[in-house]
Amino acid sequence: MSVLYMTLTTWLENLALARSSGTYLRYRDKLARPELVVIDDFGLRKLSATEAQDLCELLEERSIDKSTLFTTQLPLDHWSEVIADPVIADAIRDRLEHSALVLNITGESYRGVKARKLASKRKDA
Repeated sequence: MSVLYMTLTTWLENLALARSSGTYLRYRDKLARPELVVIDDFGLRKLSATEAQDLCELLEERSIDKSTLFTTQLPLDHWSEVIADPVIADAIRDRLEHSALVLNITGESYRGVKARKLASKRKDA
């Protein structure tokens, strides 16, 4: 299975670079190929109208036979808080709501658990 993993920040940086260098269509085609694209940390920053449109196009391109996985702490019904354009936000939510499998994970942050374990080891040393 072909998988492409990137954080939202990396994806946005690559998009900006592709747009500025005139290779946007090639980059979009590259993202359309893998069976699974993982976008990590969605919702950590607001998307510009252009970035939101790019996300909508990516989801549309991949909607037929490819999977896109988002990791986020922001519930889908709050995505309009980081996608300023309400029309694009609705289009993105629509593409996800009707075909998404949502896994809600509750509990303490893994980073918090890891930090406590590390602090405990230092204390014991």
